[in-house]
Amino acid sequence: MFYARWAAEWRHNYANLALGGGNLLILLLGFQLHSRIGWQISFTLVGLTSFWAWYANLKRYRTVADTPTSRIASAPQGYIELVGRGRQPPGAGLVSPISGLPCLWYRYRVERKNGDRWEHVESGISHDTFGIGDGSGLVLVDPDGAEILTSRKQVSNAGGYRKTEWTLIENETIYVIGEHVTLGGPNAMLDKKSDLATLLAEWKRDKAVLLARFDANRDGEISLDEWEHARQAAADEVDRAHLDIRLKDGIHLMRQPAHGRPFLVANREVTALVRHFRLWSWAHLVLIMAALLGLAFVERTL
Repeated sequence: MFYARWAAEWRHNYANLALGGGNLLILLLGFQLHSRIGWQISFTLVGLTSFWAWYANLKRYRTVADTPTSRIASAPQGYIELVGRGRQPPGAGLVSPISGLPCLWYRYRVERKNGDRWEHVESGISHDTFGIGDGSGLVLVDPDGAEILTSRKQVSNAGGYRKTEWTLIENETIYVIGEHVTLGGPNAMLDKKSDLATLLAEWKRDKAVLLARFDANRDGEISLDEWEHARQAAADEVDRAHLDIRLKDGIHLMRQPAHGRPFLVANREVTALVRHFRLWSWAHLVLIMAALLGLAFVERTL
């Protein structure tokens, strides 16, 4: 439970802030130890964590800056970048559990005051798909596994509790980069062999119906010839189902890509997102250099 909550918050723009606070604690540890080995360990840890953060931000900066924006109507399959306006998908809309307002996505955290500390009470995140449109078409976004950056943050304090909420809302600018797939439609990837086996297994489970349909001589058993007729009927049914799928419009979906490629969703324009990651990459590069200078200073003075 703790790991799942920690991993979710780490994905949602906490890495940079957490590393900043973590590096400060590491330096405070070095100050408390006040020894050569203590300062060496502190500056080494700061350098290593800052290097990791620098690389992660640089990777996102290059990915966003170098990936061209596609139009939804002509978007290819695979790893792409889209920018549009947030849209509620058909059906019941999503409502934030803290503010009670409609939204496309939310994450929240509830904390309780205990002396001078805030203790975690509960937290949660929505998993519903939402849409974005750019005038040429509509695509659904599956937020699971995404690093979501949003400027919509609300904090309320009442009765010793602090409630923090992050949201994405309809009609605001939504940027997304991830894997684009089309489910169904003319280009649907369908497995006839697997679907045929599944259908026949379903028929076998209801033996009475199977006998009623294919036991031609009424002897209470399915012969080899009768089973072959059943297989042909199942194959025809699968073919009809596959044809129906291909005749319908496919569902366009953005989802988490494989092989560790960034999956980003943000309520900002491309230029602002490029600037965001470039700024953080420079900030962590400065910390790396400061850690190296600190190590050199310790070697010369302690």
